[in-house]
Amino acid sequence: MKTVFQSIQVLPQNELEQLDALITFRKLKKGELLLKENQVCNEIYFIKKGILRSYFFNHQEDEITNCFAFENEFMASFSSFITQNAAEENIQALADTELQVITRESLDKLYQSGIHWQEIGRKLTEMEYVTLQKRMISFQKLSATQRYEELYQNHQKYLQLIPLHYLASYLGVTPRHLSRIRKAVL
Repeated sequence: MKTVFQSIQVLPQNELEQLDALITFRKLKKGELLLKENQVCNEIYFIKKGILRSYFFNHQEDEITNCFAFENEFMASFSSFITQNAAEENIQALADTELQVITRESLDKLYQSGIHWQEIGRKLTEMEYVTLQKRMISFQKLSATQRYEELYQNHQKYLQLIPLHYLASYLGVTPRHLSRIRKAVL
């Protein structure tokens, strides 16, 4: 987590050191839920090792994967974290996962401690917004094959760890269609 904050190049080293006392560590086993729908999300997770997925159930009770997060990425139910309303999704480990965790209370303390932390928060929020917008646009602009190719280019080493039906749901296709896409791409 410190590496990401450091890469934004806003924080002096002494302010970056404040994180050491605020970050906790957590391990999850494959399949374990980190957050359940209707809980309030009070933490942001940074993945040191492993894969997390966010999913929900639609009006037909179909399980829909809406997000994957990989090593060196953040994950949370961001809308729940910001509004303090109940989460609409579940977050699950798809592999044994090691996390660095910062609570909302700790993050608020950092924001109150100085302008640099507020700028970090703003920049990270902007990055999450851009990621979300790219995902939304990709569903309207790109084919399922193009979305798979993009995922393959950016996260190839993880794709074998993600069950086919989760990956198909994430891409908005059936598992059978995904099999055809994978054969064409590989």
